[in-house]
Parts: sequence; C-alpha cells; structure tokens
Amino acid sequence: MNTRPCILVVDDEESSRVGLSKLLEKANYAVATAENGKEALEKVKGNVCDLVITDMRMPLMGGIQLLRELKEQAPDVGVIIVTAYGEVDSYLEAMNLGAFEYLNKPIKVDELKKMIAKVLEGKSKAEA
Repeated sequence: MNTRPCILVVDDEESSRVGLSKLLEKANYAVATAENGKEALEKVKGNVCDLVITDMRMPLMGGIQLLRELKEQAPDVGVIIVTAYGEVDSYLEAMNLGAFEYLNKPIKVDELKKMIAKVLEGKSKAEA
C-alpha cells in the first residue's frame, strides 16, 4: 500500500514539469505529471491525488479552468497555482475559486515545501 501523498504536477513546459517532479520525488512524494489541464483532469479521474500544482498559462486548458473543473470533480484536492505572469486579477480569481496558494515563478523551493506540508496537513485533519 502506497501511503506517500500523491502530487500531480501540471505544466506545458517539460523542463519545469520534470524539474519539479524530481524535487518532489526526492522529498518522498508520489508524483504524477500532465502537460495540460485536460490531461490532468483525466489523471485525477483515475487516481486520488492529494494535491495539484499547476501552471497558470497552458494550451487547451489553463490553470484557472483546471481549478474550476477540479473543484467540481474532486473538491477535496488541494490546488497550488504557479505562474510566470503574476497578475492581480488572476490571483484574486484563483483564490476565490479555492486555490490554496498562487506562486510566482521561479518557485522558491523552501516556500513550496512549506505550502505542500500545509495543504497535506489540512487534508489529513479533515479526513480524521
């Protein structure tokens, strides 16, 4: 039985997706990846992920639309949105839709690890 928390990394840039995945695997998380929001939704349907870390701007389906869909399909999944384009409007929309956090790229590793721990801690308390 796999008891490691599962994190789905969604980013259309392969280098970002692979780099973040390796970082999370070293931190002992189970990691799945998707290159866009549509692929991410398919993976969420098939598996129970604890957290989704998604880029904001991607082809086919961006981070905001993915967040909307996730909140309908899997409302208990935590979502962290990352972007190279920190815009106030998209930040406010993401937070109003239920994102846990909205981070600007480049991601500060220590900050991300703390956020992941908070999301997963809140999720385990809610399940208890």
